[in-house]
Amino acid sequence: MIPMLRRILRTGIVSEPPPAPAGEREMAREMSRMSDEILRILGRALTIRAVDAGSCNGCELEIHALNNPCTNLEGYGIKFVASPRHADLLLVTGPVTKNMAHALKVAYDCTSDPKLVVAVGDCGCTGGVFGESYASCGAVENVIPVDVRVPGCPPTPQALLAGILAAVRR
Repeated sequence: MIPMLRRILRTGIVSEPPPAPAGEREMAREMSRMSDEILRILGRALTIRAVDAGSCNGCELEIHALNNPCTNLEGYGIKFVASPRHADLLLVTGPVTKNMAHALKVAYDCTSDPKLVVAVGDCGCTGGVFGESYASCGAVENVIPVDVRVPGCPPTPQALLAGILAAVRR
C-alpha cells in the first residue's frame, strides 16, 4: 500500500487541462439563443427520443454528455423522453441492423408530426465500416427519411447540438 501511495504522489495529477472559461461562456450564450429559437419555432420545449439502431455505443456516450453539467440541455428546455409518442425528434445512432429496422420504422411512425430525424455518427450517416450486409441495412436513411446528418466517430456534443438546431430550423 505504501509503495502505491508513493508512486501516486510522485506521478501527480494525470489528466488534461480544464477548458477555457471563455468557451463555456460562448457555449452558454449559444445555448440560450438556441433555446429561444426552439421556443419561437415550436412554441414549446423540444423533446428527443434517442434510438440505438445497432451502434458501438460511442455516440451514446456523447449523447449522454449533452445532459452533463457542462452542457445541461434540460436547463434550456430540451428533454430526452422514453417514448417516441412524446418526441419531436429522433436521434438515431449506428448502422441500422436488420433486426432493428422494423423497430425503427415503428418508432418513426409513432413520433408526432412534424417528425424530425437526425442521423448521428459516421455509421448513422453512411453505414460506417459496417456498410450494407446480410446483417445491416447501412445508413439510417435506407430505412427512414433523415433531415440532418451529424458525421463523426463519435461526434462531439457541440456537433450534436448544431445538428439538433439545424433540424429544428428546417
